[in-house]
Amino acid sequence: MTYRDVASKQVLVWAGTAVGARMPVAMAPLALVFLVRERPGGYSLGALLAASYVIGEIVAAPVLGMRLRPERARAQLAVGLAVGAAGFAGLGGFPAAPPAVLAAFACVAGAAPAAATGGLRTLLTTLVPERAAAQALSVESILTAAVWAVSPAAVASLALGAAPAVPLRLAAVLMASSVAGLWLLPAAWGATGRVEASLVRVLAGAWPVYVTGAASLTLLGLCELVLPALLEQRGIDIGWSGPLLTGMAVGGGLGAFLHGLRSWPGRPRAHSVLLMTGTAGCVTCAALIPHTAGIAVALVVGGVLQSAAMLTRNLSLREVLPPGALTAGYSVMYAAAGAGYAVTGSFAGALLRVVAPATAVLAGVGVTLALTVAGWWGEVRRARRSARGAGGVGAVGGVRGGPEGTAVGGRGDAERCL
Repeated sequence: MTYRDVASKQVLVWAGTAVGARMPVAMAPLALVFLVRERPGGYSLGALLAASYVIGEIVAAPVLGMRLRPERARAQLAVGLAVGAAGFAGLGGFPAAPPAVLAAFACVAGAAPAAATGGLRTLLTTLVPERAAAQALSVESILTAAVWAVSPAAVASLALGAAPAVPLRLAAVLMASSVAGLWLLPAAWGATGRVEASLVRVLAGAWPVYVTGAASLTLLGLCELVLPALLEQRGIDIGWSGPLLTGMAVGGGLGAFLHGLRSWPGRPRAHSVLLMTGTAGCVTCAALIPHTAGIAVALVVGGVLQSAAMLTRNLSLREVLPPGALTAGYSVMYAAAGAGYAVTGSFAGALLRVVAPATAVLAGVGVTLALTVAGWWGEVRRARRSARGAGGVGAVGGVRGGPEGTAVGGRGDAERCL
């Protein structure tokens, strides 16, 4: 299992399509702030618009993900991305519109393409051999890290150097280009099995994976939202916040690459606990170290570990969900991660009113570790129940054929050694 198994013309087309779909998502919150910052109360209005965008994503992702059907996936994804592009075009085309109108555009831009992440991830894993699923997910994480590393600088330079609406117009063009890219990819992904039980019940059974996935994003949100205040507390120029977060994103890309280089012994849930604990330790160091260089090292290493932790969450979903539920499962994970990010932002913002930034970071780390333990405990309980029932009732969904070996909880276990 190497990255050579992932190298193909279709994966390259997929990558271009994914960049077009995801760059607008990474650009949106900061672009919305720049769009209205010169209005009276502009920063508050920008935060409101960004919240409207994120709420649209969180609410729509699981709903649209559950409605996505493999046999007509391309058409469904194309409609969502096209409507999302229209939402971004509305924001970029009418920057002086009333706040309620801008909030509606932002909500549409976030909600309409919310199933694209899960759908494109499922499509990617069908474009490569089954044995290369981990490498494919690593490639996706590397691409995502690159997008998030480039987006803030692109938004700031365009908004300040051209016009505040330009980043959102670019987002509309990029998302529209992803619609065109879809037509160079398969119209449907391969046979993914049929979910015979209630899809909602099947997805709910994977709740521990979502909890740990949300925990991994809480640390990222904590760093992004509290870092400027933390630097100010340390007497460090807050202009360093951008380069430091870029370093964390680059570390995320490196972590994804390293994770995909080989197979790792043990189960994904065990990997996740170790990686999340390491990430929490790095964020704790960043909160306590008084020097810029030390903070930079802690954040880069934290980015490496956090990216690998998110990969283990996606591998765990492949392990616990039937194939026909994977797209919906990825979408629920996306929503859970977004909710974790949003809750962390609110939590940290409230704490910063009464405690020092370093204390707020440490409190957030404590919440993250509690969520990690809860998710791990739930996964262990689920695995034990599955083991007890393995000799009896069959799978809830179709079981993949081929080299997946013994079924665990109704699923093949190709990822056991990852």
